[in-house]
Amino acid sequence: MKKVVGLMAGLALAAGSWAQPKPKSQKEVDALMAIQSAQDPDAQIAAVENLLTKFADTEYKSMALQMATQAAQQKGDMEKMTVYGERALKEDPKNFMVMMMLSQSIAQKTREHDLDKEEKLKQAEKYTSDGLELLKTAGKPRPDLTDEQWNAAKKDFEAQGYESLGMVAMVRKKFADAAAQFKKAADTQATPDPATKVRLASAYNSAGNFEGALLVVDAVLADAQLHPTIRQVAAQEKMKAAQGKAAAAK
Repeated sequence: MKKVVGLMAGLALAAGSWAQPKPKSQKEVDALMAIQSAQDPDAQIAAVENLLTKFADTEYKSMALQMATQAAQQKGDMEKMTVYGERALKEDPKNFMVMMMLSQSIAQKTREHDLDKEEKLKQAEKYTSDGLELLKTAGKPRPDLTDEQWNAAKKDFEAQGYESLGMVAMVRKKFADAAAQFKKAADTQATPDPATKVRLASAYNSAGNFEGALLVVDAVLADAQLHPTIRQVAAQEKMKAAQGKAAAAK
């Protein structure tokens, strides 16, 4: 059982104080291990449901629901992600990680002409605001994390919040505000994410700041290890910036 405790503890970051859960039987251990060994999001969600159905009193409920939220996010299933995310927050109202996931998902999926656009964007903003506030006083989620590791993780969570606010501003067509939030996210990240910088370039292009967009995408494209999909999108933003700059010069 000690092995599964360590495995499950490493799978999810709880937002509150560290309290080590414990499995109550070998069968629960087996159900937990099934979540750990799942090969794809659907299998992981099924394993989570199996755990919650057979072991309703499991001390791993919050962690399992968070993992189901992440699995649904990987699938791009916003409806299922929202259901699991809200269930996870009922179990742990201080889970800022789930709040950030929900905020980003809502902002990404909301479209300009959605009838409930503002309702959804305000919900995304609230998740972000609440998550950032909780993050300020959050203690280490695991006792084995060093201060340096935890501070770096907090910076990345904080950056996720700023990125969500940037996405919200993009939907509202407040491109200068979006650029400011994306830049804040990129500057805050402990682990630089080129996707954030591509979003920044997109916001700059939409705001008419073509010089700024070119500077950002050129830096992104200089990375030889850049993921092909991100490289493709960055190249598209570079073309938009070059065309916008040329048009403005006429």
